[in-house]
Amino acid sequence: MDPIKVDFSKKKGSGQKEIVIPPEKAGLKRVIALLLSAVTALVAFYFMLPALNPKSYDLYIYIGIVAASYVVWNALLTRATTKPEYMPYVKKRAFVPGIIIGLLVVVVAIGYLVSSQFFRAKSYSSIIAVETDTNFSDDLEEEDAESFSAIPRLDKDSAYQVASRALGSLGEMGYVSQFTVAPENTQINYKETPVRVAPLQYANLIKWLYNTRSGFPGYVIVDMANESAEFVELQNGNIRYSPYEHFNKLLKRHLRFEYPTYLFADATFEVDDEGNPYWICARLDKTIGLFGGTDVIGAVVVKANTSDCENNYYTIDELKSDPALQWIDRIYSADLLVEQYNYYGKYRNGFWNSLLGQKNVIKTTSGYNFIAKDDDVWMYTGITSVTSDQSITGFALVNQRTKEAKFYSVTGGTENSAQLAAEGRVKDLGYNATFPLLLNIGGEPTYFLSLKDTSAGSNIVQQYALINVKQYNNNKMGANGTDLAKCLAAYIDALHSSGIEVDIDPDEVAQQIENNTPDDKDTTDTPAAPEDNTEKGENTVTGKITDIRTAVKGGESYYYIKIGSAPEYYSVSASQDESVVILNTGDTVTIRFSGSGSILKAESIKK
Repeated sequence: MDPIKVDFSKKKGSGQKEIVIPPEKAGLKRVIALLLSAVTALVAFYFMLPALNPKSYDLYIYIGIVAASYVVWNALLTRATTKPEYMPYVKKRAFVPGIIIGLLVVVVAIGYLVSSQFFRAKSYSSIIAVETDTNFSDDLEEEDAESFSAIPRLDKDSAYQVASRALGSLGEMGYVSQFTVAPENTQINYKETPVRVAPLQYANLIKWLYNTRSGFPGYVIVDMANESAEFVELQNGNIRYSPYEHFNKLLKRHLRFEYPTYLFADATFEVDDEGNPYWICARLDKTIGLFGGTDVIGAVVVKANTSDCENNYYTIDELKSDPALQWIDRIYSADLLVEQYNYYGKYRNGFWNSLLGQKNVIKTTSGYNFIAKDDDVWMYTGITSVTSDQSITGFALVNQRTKEAKFYSVTGGTENSAQLAAEGRVKDLGYNATFPLLLNIGGEPTYFLSLKDTSAGSNIVQQYALINVKQYNNNKMGANGTDLAKCLAAYIDALHSSGIEVDIDPDEVAQQIENNTPDDKDTTDTPAAPEDNTEKGENTVTGKITDIRTAVKGGESYYYIKIGSAPEYYSVSASQDESVVILNTGDTVTIRFSGSGSILKAESIKK
């Protein structure tokens, strides 16, 4: 056995000498610790995926973990936890990693200070340019019968509920119960129609094992006006890279390996005018100091349904000006735009004013919605003073593709006040109001809200409300209704009583809505052959549900149920049979029906 080599060194802060006893084969163990640290670095990078960019907090955490791992490996290899005589040696070997971690802390602290709003308030206030010389009636066109009948009636949660019912057609493709709708869906303009598009995710880990080789076969598109959804099967290849994949097919990992230094926002799902799916991955930069002033400087556009995940990077100027890219609706997230607008409202008169005098200090209200305008999607949010909770000083529209921002000076109630007013009229029913959408009706800024029955998580739209922004506390200047056209008619009457003329005919709106309901859709192209397990007798049918669609007519929620691969749908209202609310695709039911044609009336449904 080799003689023990002893290193005598002074212990800091005392006159005592601490004995440093190296372990056997200390040099070899240092090499092994370095190799294990390298392995730790690779594994940590694979799962953490930090941007190799000094403006990323994650990079400093990552380096700190790797440095600390060297100390941990040294301690394990020397068995210092069970042999305390080796602890001074471990401490000595931890000196350099400790210096590295200390330097990281110093750099982050300095970076935080030089990026702080205290020193850079002016820079934060100018990160977004806001146009204030605006006119509400000029910029937002007055609603007519066609545009009013096409306004979005679903919010994100309701759209998810409707989208989930469109997966029945997957059964015909051999994917029964393999996928669910992803929780995130994106509002876009698709063929001049406001829709939400939702990708798929695997139903569970086992379903991922079975299907990851082929990928996701399509996506769901939700028409927010007629409250219907359709599953779109991809014809030119499945989606193979996604935020809902794992390991090397995880979209974030693919992007990190391709662009190791880029800072990315969360990817959003969009489709172009031909229905081809893409992931829009905004590239971020910290424009103020080292860590402050997050902004978008470009985007990687990933064509989702190609085996090699085709990527194209565009600068922000190209994304704003190239006509071929104007199908992209969302480059700036709503949360980032709200953050930037709040910086503008808080610091435009300096840091100290934001705390003390608070002259002209404003902030956004508690939520936002989206408006289709000029073939783009604009984020809408109310603007209020920092001392006011129930009234707005105006509202802002910000383009999610170009970041063009406009402020409109309008005094009135906040969106939350409108929600409470709409819910108050149906307090006995317990409906919850969606965040308002802003409309121009007769030159009057008007909140439009849907009222949902959220019992048992159904999120079914049952009523609608229109509330005048300026006179939100005047109960006569608002209207609720189970029918959209009748709700509009009641609101127009309220405007007329105040001397405001409106050039929109509720009867025309009713006709437009009727023309867009699901029971007017042609289903003759659906394959007519029933599945083997479908039994059809006289006025009865038994089989598995392969599709469920919903619509609201006259304030009633109707369900359209498809059995097997037959073309017919069977309609039933929730008031007729409440059990229809909890039916899902894949359930086996027996339906007694009447009538003839592509849509039959269900007299009873038994699960």
